Amino acid sequence: MAALNGAVENGQPDRRAPPLPRPLRSLEVKYTKIFINNEWHESTSGKKFPTYNPSTLEKICDIEEGDKPDVDNAVEAAKAAFQRGSQWRQMDALSRGRLLHKLADLLERDRVILATLETMDTGKPFLQAYFIDLEGCIKTLRYYAGWADKIQGRTIPVDENFVCFTRHEPMGVCGAITPWNFPLLMLVWKMAPALCCGNTLVIKPAEQTPLTSLYIGSLIKEVGFPPGVVNIVPGYGPTAGAAISTHHSIDKIAFTGSTKVGKLIKEAASKSNLKRVTLELGGKNPCIVCADADLDLAVECAHQGVFFNQGQCCTAASRVFVEEQIYPEFVKRSVEYAKKRLVGDPFDARTEQGPQVTVCLRTVVVWLLVAFWFNFPCVNIILVNTVPAEAQRVSNVSWLYFSLYFKYQSITTVEMLCCNFLNTNVFNSLLIQLYGRGCLPGTVIQSMLQRGTAMHRWVQLQKRPFSYLAVLVMTSS
Repeated sequence: MAALNGAVENGQPDRRAPPLPRPLRSLEVKYTKIFINNEWHESTSGKKFPTYNPSTLEKICDIEEGDKPDVDNAVEAAKAAFQRGSQWRQMDALSRGRLLHKLADLLERDRVILATLETMDTGKPFLQAYFIDLEGCIKTLRYYAGWADKIQGRTIPVDENFVCFTRHEPMGVCGAITPWNFPLLMLVWKMAPALCCGNTLVIKPAEQTPLTSLYIGSLIKEVGFPPGVVNIVPGYGPTAGAAISTHHSIDKIAFTGSTKVGKLIKEAASKSNLKRVTLELGGKNPCIVCADADLDLAVECAHQGVFFNQGQCCTAASRVFVEEQIYPEFVKRSVEYAKKRLVGDPFDARTEQGPQVTVCLRTVVVWLLVAFWFNFPCVNIILVNTVPAEAQRVSNVSWLYFSLYFKYQSITTVEMLCCNFLNTNVFNSLLIQLYGRGCLPGTVIQSMLQRGTAMHRWVQLQKRPFSYLAVLVMTSS
């Protein structure tokens, strides 16, 4: 008989793996309205917008569409909650940390519900949402809960008879605009540090994936956060997002998304009240594989680097530069990996990959492929379709999953640098593989190409001189 701590009565540990969690396939969506002052509201305009299941293209439900008046209401609630003498401002740091711990406890309790909602709205595999996204959310909340009472200023020695010290104060009302690829995790990454420091929040989740963010609103109220501390306004970027970016009473904004929208947000912040801005923007991330690298490990990690989360990841290694002598074998093994990847119903525990989050993203890659082939017909393109017939019946992924492998034969470096296809972050399961003579030229070419948020290198460091490593670091900065 197993004890509660996982050990059996004779002292031997219980080595049986716990059963895998199961999704709630018939889960009813309860929260579809705007969350302001710990209450649920209909939109001022009366408008709603649909959210769809990307696996079936069926509508899940209609969400209240927030606009500028709704953002104004949320900001007023956040301002009131931040006023000196309010319940939130009078709360000591230890109590703020306890609220974050309680929120983490509720995420643990409702982990299956949240993972199910995330899979319904994004199409990502349920087990990935459960073990990666939710695990990251819970750990982030507990991390910042521990920091709440450890934010300290400094006492600084100065000349003459003066006392000089610094005091860290919360900024005020913070705006947060979250993306659709990791809706819940990105929400927590923005929300947890802001609440830890005593700020208030106005959040706009991505219109494609608002369900888990709205569910968090219900947990915020259940935990006991004072009214107005966290406000969630679902809506579209040009309306609700723009209202947050230009609002004169919002002191700081955090945004995760495209470079194009990031530029608009920074411009809006500068033209309004010069609010502080934090941007996490996607890009085309390079991966350099040198000839002396562990080939099996490099192929496996390059594969996971581009296909994780359906390629919808800001750090995806979607552009691989391989040294010429190992290029043919690298491509061969990469194709073998791609053919083995199981695509299908994201609620199925066997599924490794679901659909892209929107039809628009699926269409983008097709047009990019057509345009690239028109400009460079000499390039070898291999499309690998790995979707089994039963998965095609269950999930709308029969044509959207493929890998791209090519080598440039008659394309000059200048032409390659000017090719939008090599520089465009398409957020898809699309792997571009290039080869070249020597790995050092590869680092130079990669540094000339537009980069994103990460750089991946596979090389035996003990065999490389320090001068070479310095070039690698320089080209990734």
